[in-house]
Amino acid sequence: MTAPLETYDFIGIGLGPFNLGLACLTEPIAELNGVFLESKPDFEWHSGMFLDGAHLQTPFMSDLVTLADPTSPYSFLNYLKESGRLYSFYIRENFYPLRVEYNAYCRWAAAKLSSIRFSTTVTEVRYEDDAERYVVTTDTGETYRARRLVLGTGTPPYVPESCAELGGDGVLHNSRYMQHKQALQRKKSITLVGSGQSAAEIYYDLLSEIDVHGYRLNWVTRSPRFFPLEYTKLTLEMTSPDYIDYFHALPEATRYSLEERQKGLFKGIDGELIDAIFDLLYQKGLDGPVPTRLLTNSALRTASYDDNGTYTLGLHQEEQDKAYEIETEGLILATGYKYATPAFLEPVKDRIRLDGRGRFDVARNYTIDTAGSGIFLQNAGVHTHSITSPDLGMGAYRNSYIIGELLGTEYYPVEKTIAFQEFAV
Repeated sequence: MTAPLETYDFIGIGLGPFNLGLACLTEPIAELNGVFLESKPDFEWHSGMFLDGAHLQTPFMSDLVTLADPTSPYSFLNYLKESGRLYSFYIRENFYPLRVEYNAYCRWAAAKLSSIRFSTTVTEVRYEDDAERYVVTTDTGETYRARRLVLGTGTPPYVPESCAELGGDGVLHNSRYMQHKQALQRKKSITLVGSGQSAAEIYYDLLSEIDVHGYRLNWVTRSPRFFPLEYTKLTLEMTSPDYIDYFHALPEATRYSLEERQKGLFKGIDGELIDAIFDLLYQKGLDGPVPTRLLTNSALRTASYDDNGTYTLGLHQEEQDKAYEIETEGLILATGYKYATPAFLEPVKDRIRLDGRGRFDVARNYTIDTAGSGIFLQNAGVHTHSITSPDLGMGAYRNSYIIGELLGTEYYPVEKTIAFQEFAV
């Protein structure tokens, strides 16, 4: 089966919030003809983490379109208006949408677009030199052609090597938490590994019901403490065009060093949630010791599973340089997400720039191809564009920039500088 022989201006591969935002922003542009290919049957964004009350860590203005085009019909506020919930959101007086609410908003936007092809998995990308275009093949046998590509395949769940081959039904990545929560709560003990926002949300959720189900609950992190998300306003200026310009121009080694040191700026825990966890521990402790342990400075080194349904975790207390073990029947890995280069890019790998560590060498204009104009990357660029790469609030900015590159002219005005502080000499 072959798709229409037309050559698109661009093909978006993958449909997370960033490429969905690009689809919304390019929909009204007559000069651009694009199509978006997504393997899932519908839009879905972290459905395994739809805990009651869980919300975004960025305000509603960080929706798909507003920071590029406040008048767009695909805005979060327009979604609320069409859903009959605008006044309720107004009375709520909280800028942060619930996570399940944000997912519903994205599904609403996706349903309005004509450029999306769901249930379409890309299997191969080739380049035709004579026609100067990319040829994208899918699992259905369809072929699409385009002059440019925009990669938005996202970051898959990361499972530590020590846990990759674990057996049993009691281990899972936090991305599947809600689907397996009830089964986990039937275990005698549950251990949570990780210390980001997702880990904190799950710990609070399980701690809330610990006396109902009677399990023991452990929370393990290799960090020296449970770090709060740094959310002061001058720090937020680092999610700006100014800081991208500064960070991208730094030497590669410096950028990698900063990438490690800046994790707390976008991977920390909401401060109010940390306080709520302490308050809940205090409350439950009034009736006696709570069967829970919070273990810091403890790196997971080994993990094994036995036929009795028990996982044995080999931990190392980093500051004391001491090894110890704990046993658990349930194991939740809140170990984050890690970008993996899509296998479908293999035929065009000679057209892709890599840095000294083998990662994409992402140009300032978000391209990764040797020509600097053919393959754009959404997210996966913390090592080149700093904390702006995964930030939902910078998605509309990046898409405005990419659209300008696709058109050769600025369609949505792109802010050049917004920060009060000066990052460079």
